[in-house]
Amino acid sequence: MDRTELAAFLRSRRARVRPADVGLPPGRNRRTPGLRREEVARLTGISVDYYIRLEQARGPHPSDQVVEALARALRLSPDERAHLYHLTGSAPRPSAGPRRDVPPGILHLLERLDDSPAVVIDATYDVLAWNPMWAALMGADPAGLPREQLNSLRGFFSPQAAAFAAEHRQFAREAVADLRAAAARYPEYAELRLLLDDLAAGSALFRELWAQHDVDVRRSTTKRIVHPVVGAMDLDCESLLIPDRDQRLVLYTAAPGTPSHQALQLLKVVGLQDLRA
Repeated sequence: MDRTELAAFLRSRRARVRPADVGLPPGRNRRTPGLRREEVARLTGISVDYYIRLEQARGPHPSDQVVEALARALRLSPDERAHLYHLTGSAPRPSAGPRRDVPPGILHLLERLDDSPAVVIDATYDVLAWNPMWAALMGADPAGLPREQLNSLRGFFSPQAAAFAAEHRQFAREAVADLRAAAARYPEYAELRLLLDDLAAGSALFRELWAQHDVDVRRSTTKRIVHPVVGAMDLDCESLLIPDRDQRLVLYTAAPGTPSHQALQLLKVVGLQDLRA
């Protein structure tokens, strides 16, 4: 435990938080722009003397419960929270579940990507945001669908798609290894547990791959997608990690001049229109 660094870190984070940020009145005769020590102690559920000793680098080793309460009271970011755990010599406790709010900058980027399909998914493969090209690639706009239908793996591992999953065994292997890594990061996330149970109940391929205990975080792969209008496309799928939210932006591209690239250009024109008739 690095008491000196911990004390300095707590003082700097306390000075940053305004009373209004945590639902406290501003009060009178406030000499500090941030919270008072007694306010942090009250928000954390510890004694004022205990907290003062932490800020004076002479406190005891705080329990994980106290560290977590401090992180909430001081409104720490995920990176700051992990840093606080490291300063106290403890391993960071897992978050309850992945965040679902997409950063505004990523949403703006999606709007500007008008010639390549792009989608934002979380650690459980739930679709969070997408651009029109991705909707066209999937053949339908997912807006308005219930949340369980916005998971990319439920359809992939469904009994009706058994042949499709077998044909794309490499992607299945990568996705299952990725899900196992997510399950370790979020051991108490009920929705992930439900997803794993549903996939195991409905797919022999999923059960086979899950039993292999492979662990990997998927970053890039290739997919062969057969679109009903523009035909088959071999696409490179690049995953750009959004670490503070445990999300990834997935871009679908094809090498210029290839039939797949030409099909993507046609898809941009076709959009969601069904021209097969």
